[in-house]
This record gives sequence, structure tokens and C-alpha cells, in this order.
Amino acid sequence: MPQIPAGLRIYVVPDIHGSYEALRDVLTRIDSDHRAQRKPIRNVQIFLGDYVDRGPASREVLDLLIARARSHETLMLKGNHETLFLDFPGRPEILANWRQFGGLQTLISYGLKPSINPTPAEQRELAREFTHAVPAEHRALLAGLPSSFSCGDYFFVHAGVRPGIPLKEQKDEDLLWIRQDFLLYEGKYEKFIVHGHTPVKEPEIRSNRINLDTAAYATGKLTCLVIEGEHVAFI
Repeated sequence: MPQIPAGLRIYVVPDIHGSYEALRDVLTRIDSDHRAQRKPIRNVQIFLGDYVDRGPASREVLDLLIARARSHETLMLKGNHETLFLDFPGRPEILANWRQFGGLQTLISYGLKPSINPTPAEQRELAREFTHAVPAEHRALLAGLPSSFSCGDYFFVHAGVRPGIPLKEQKDEDLLWIRQDFLLYEGKYEKFIVHGHTPVKEPEIRSNRINLDTAAYATGKLTCLVIEGEHVAFI
């Protein structure tokens, strides 16, 4: 069985997608679980990316995560939606694609008022407004996110990994976007993969990976995996 070092308890939260209420609820569950522990132990909270888009409260989600990091040990990883968020000010034309992934909801959460199908001129104006509306703290946070994290026998990542490529040589494009080649692979990796990115009804546990993305923006259900030693559970 894969395991993490003794004296450590890891909470893993996948794709939040602007779901502020679901995030607040899962943080409350984490705090309750922490208070119930009978022995002192180091607690680390890992978030697997895709904090923005689709849901209605991307700005509020980032505010809450920043506040959380001030009082708890957290690690936020990058998701593919964060790349779109960061690219938009310099490439307004990507809104034609980003809006299909929930980008308009993100713009609205920052006080902008996009039309359903913005013209090129409106895209440029929205990009200018977005640049001024996004707090520097939000931009700095998302720009500095790592794409993966390894601990013990586990490898944490947003989307997955490319089979046959050593974990240290994985490309960001795969770590943030990969689907079928990773999901269909049944062989062993160097480490056990914990990921999100592809929505499932319930957490999906396979011999080589766990998928935690239960589509919180649509279902209100934000999964939290707990790992301690060789034991895993959901809260």
C-alpha cells in the first residue's frame, strides 16, 4: 500500500471551480477532523487546481484560499483553468475559447459585465478591465503555483501524467490537461497518482490512481481525501 511519512496527515481537495459555499463547507469538515485528532500531528492541505471558472464565485474562492494559507499549512497546485485566467489579459482573443470553460462567470465575479458572445472589440475591453479588477495578490498567487507535488509514495497533480514518462520529466501540458491516455492506463507509475480534472459521480479509486473531482460547481459536492500513513479516507 502507498503511504506518506509518519507524523503527517494530508487533506486533498480537488477542482473547486468558483464554488465558494462548497469550499467553505469542506474547510469546516477539515477543521472538525483536525480537532478530533487524539495526538499532535502535522496537517497539510493540498488543493489540486481549477479554483476559478464555471461556478459563480471565483474571486471569493481565491480570497478564502489566501486567508486559509495565513493560518494553516496549505499547498495549492496549478490547474488548466488558471492558465486561461492568467493568459487572458495579454491574449483577449482566447475569451472565445475560455467562455466555453466558464470564463464569463469568472469575469462576472470580478465585477465585469460581459455579453454572452463578446466581439473582438469587447474582448479587448474586457481584458483591459480584468487587468485592473484582479487584485495583485490573486495574480501573484496563481502565477506562482507549482504543477505537481510528491510526498512519500504519492504524486499529487491536477489532471494526471503521461504514461511511460518519468515523473520528473512530465510536461506541464500533460500535468494540466491530459485525459484519456492517462485515464485508460492500468500499469504502475513510480508513485500513486492523486488527481482531479475529469468529473466523476463518486471518487474513483484505481490500482494506480485516485480521481477526486466530483464536479462541485454542478453538484455542490466537494470531495476531500485524507491520507495518514498507509490509510486513506474521505470526509
